[in-house]
Amino acid sequence: MMLPPGETIFLTLRLAGSIPAQAGRELHTQRVAAQQAADSLEAHRRAEKQFFAGFDALLDVRTVGPAYLEKEKLAEMVAGELLMLEEQGLRVPCFVIVPNHVHVVLHLPAGVGLSLPKTVELLHQRTATQARRLLRGQLPAEADFWQTGFHELPGQDAAELTRINSYLLSHPQRLTLPERFHDWPYVYLIDEVIK
Repeated sequence: MMLPPGETIFLTLRLAGSIPAQAGRELHTQRVAAQQAADSLEAHRRAEKQFFAGFDALLDVRTVGPAYLEKEKLAEMVAGELLMLEEQGLRVPCFVIVPNHVHVVLHLPAGVGLSLPKTVELLHQRTATQARRLLRGQLPAEADFWQTGFHELPGQDAAELTRINSYLLSHPQRLTLPERFHDWPYVYLIDEVIK
C-alpha cells in the first residue's frame, strides 16, 4: 500500500478517567525522560512507541473509568462520526472502537489545510454531545465524556501502516472482552488502496 503525499497519523482517543492517574503520571515521566535521552530521531520515535505500548496496555486492562463505548448505540455513533471525517477531506483507512478508547488511522492529504488538533476537538465536541443524549443522565453533567487531548503517532511508511492496521484489526481479540466483542462490528478497514 503506497502512502500519498500528506501525513498519516495513528490516533488514540480515550474516555475521561480511563487510565489510573498515578500510572498515567509515571508513564508520562518515563516518556519525558526517554525523549530527553534520545540522541536521534529514531531514538525519539522508539520512546514514543514505548510510551504508546504502556499507554495502550493501561487502557486495555480497564481498571478504572467508564466503558461507555461497549454500548452499541454509542459505538455506532462514534463510528459514524469517524467516517464523516471523510467529508472534511480526511481519509479514514482503519479504526477500532473498544469499551474505553478508540484507535483510528487518519490520513491528511497534502493541501487539505485541516488542523489535526481542531479536527479532534470538533470530533470530541460532536460525539460528546450525542453521547450525553444517548446516555440520558448516566453521565453526570459536570463529567467529561472524552479525556482532553489525544495521543498521536505519525506513520512513517506503508509497511508501518500495514502493521498498525493489523494491530487495530486484532485488538478486540487480544482484550479480555465478552464473547460478543469477538465479532465486534466497530472494527473498520477500508477495502481500497489510499489514493
